Amino acid sequence: MSNLTAHQRVQRAHVWLMGNPDYVLYSGIMMMGNTTVDDTVSTACTNGRDTKYGEKFVSKLKDTEVRGLILHENLHKAFKHMTVWTNLWHIDPELANMACDYVINLMIVDSDKERGFVTLPEGGCIDEKYRGMDAQTVFNLLRKDQEDNKGAGNDEGDGDNDGSNRGTGFDEHDWEGAKELSKEEKGALAREIDQALRQGAILAGKMKGSVAREIAEQLESKIDWREALREFITSMCVEKDFSSYRRPNRRWINEDVYLPSMEGEALGDIVIGVDTSGSIGGHELGKFLGELVSICNTVNPAKVHLLYWDSGVAGHETYERGSYEGLINSTKPAGGGGTSPDCVPAYIKEHKITAECVVMLSDGYVCSWGTWEEPVLWGLTSKGITADVGTTLFIGEF
Repeated sequence: MSNLTAHQRVQRAHVWLMGNPDYVLYSGIMMMGNTTVDDTVSTACTNGRDTKYGEKFVSKLKDTEVRGLILHENLHKAFKHMTVWTNLWHIDPELANMACDYVINLMIVDSDKERGFVTLPEGGCIDEKYRGMDAQTVFNLLRKDQEDNKGAGNDEGDGDNDGSNRGTGFDEHDWEGAKELSKEEKGALAREIDQALRQGAILAGKMKGSVAREIAEQLESKIDWREALREFITSMCVEKDFSSYRRPNRRWINEDVYLPSMEGEALGDIVIGVDTSGSIGGHELGKFLGELVSICNTVNPAKVHLLYWDSGVAGHETYERGSYEGLINSTKPAGGGGTSPDCVPAYIKEHKITAECVVMLSDGYVCSWGTWEEPVLWGLTSKGITADVGTTLFIGEF
């Protein structure tokens, strides 16, 4: 058992999760609100913004379970459970708690893939029968089970005898605390959560981590692709960040945890790769390039390498800082063959192009996504396709 205090163990688990490619997606969520470790709660809870951990409860957990506990609370925050599903709480608080837990616990188990780095404390609600459902759907099924059993037996469902762990939950849910948030506070919190997840998705792409399907769907239904594209390039370029301990991160100093702060450098070059295999028409191309001109004027890169590609790079145009306005009128799209985006990273390497990031526009119907050394964002016009490298953004119809 660790000699660290419960407070220190919670801090260390936060640092571990935020530094892991598979969980960096939630790093912004973990830094939201206040985090306290004391005995005002017996287990752990969140009101959707602030998080509390019971000191005695944490002290009894393994390190892997502390990580699982923190991830559990922050997934409640990521899905806005305490503010979105208050109607379920008013109907049946216990079933509302269980329904929310069933949704996120499967995600936590899936994220670890039997490696044993992140595990759930004993008593968690886990059942494969609820896979892919939201809290409302799970809640309805739990109520049906309850009514069928007339309040007796297992309210959490009969399962399929598949060895899954079914319980009533190991944490508390601060519905009352969430109720105290004003309408304005809830609106601001929802926007902050979406922003944190978008930034987390970008970080996950940079670290070759993954974005859970449920989170990707949540973001896909809410974000404007133009805003997300601008945010990606801005985060990669305008604040071309590198970590430095010369100025420790002030957010964590008071907790006796020293993390590096981020410092910026001058903006370099970016690459924009446009699929010209026939999937993107002239109207769509013009609209997209118009957005990119606006973005480039905002982030002001030193140079833009515009690559038109199909089965190979068919055109390479460069635009220096200050000349982006003329891009749409002067550009000459080229191509028309097959679709093989792996030609772009090969071309970048062959021609020794140093790029801070790459933005690729395509329909996504490809055989291989290529091997990239640069952070890459895919703007795909086909819904339901996700690149197996970098960050994927569904850009929809123009």
